Amino acid sequence: MGVRGRLITFEGSEGSGKSTQMALIQRYLESSSLKSLKRKRKVLSLREPGATKIGEKIRRILLDVQNVRMSDRCETLLYMAARAQLVHEKIIPALRKGVIVLCDRFLDSTVTYQGYGSGVDVGWIRQIAGYPLAGITPDLTLVFDIEPRAGLQRIQGPKDRIERRSVLYHNRVRQGYLALAHQEPERIKVINVNGDKQEIHLLVRRLVDNLLD
Repeated sequence: MGVRGRLITFEGSEGSGKSTQMALIQRYLESSSLKSLKRKRKVLSLREPGATKIGEKIRRILLDVQNVRMSDRCETLLYMAARAQLVHEKIIPALRKGVIVLCDRFLDSTVTYQGYGSGVDVGWIRQIAGYPLAGITPDLTLVFDIEPRAGLQRIQGPKDRIERRSVLYHNRVRQGYLALAHQEPERIKVINVNGDKQEIHLLVRRLVDNLLD
């Protein structure tokens, strides 16, 4: 792949604050204070599903509350389709250019939400993921951990199709994230979000700095 960037993924249950922390770390990585250290790197922020024209259309289908009859397998395959386009159109070209790619959700979300949450076979998910991922694996995954009921209460405005699911479902998702972190402790770091936003940012910064340094 030549000069390679880094892929850092941000994961967590609904209302965990992962998107906020991703925006903060992007600002940090692009900050002028890093120029003197020769560490300033080009950063690309993406989200799943979405970040491409095709992916955003798939996102609307997946989160539309009217799509109540969507099967679990259909849901899983739609996420994979959006991911295939994202990897092909955005992630691989960026990594080849040495860009730091920050992605709001990636394969771990499918494993936890559709696998642990909905009961889709995790082995099947991982098997079919091979093609859309094209060999891409996150260098670092940050899981922002929050009690599901508290996280759902943080959501402002109308809830989407996934957010409307029961607390029991979101509990299974959370347990899925913790199980994955136990299985891959080198890649996946769990961050408790009960602290101050700035304190959490400093912890994220340390983890990202360790990876890039």
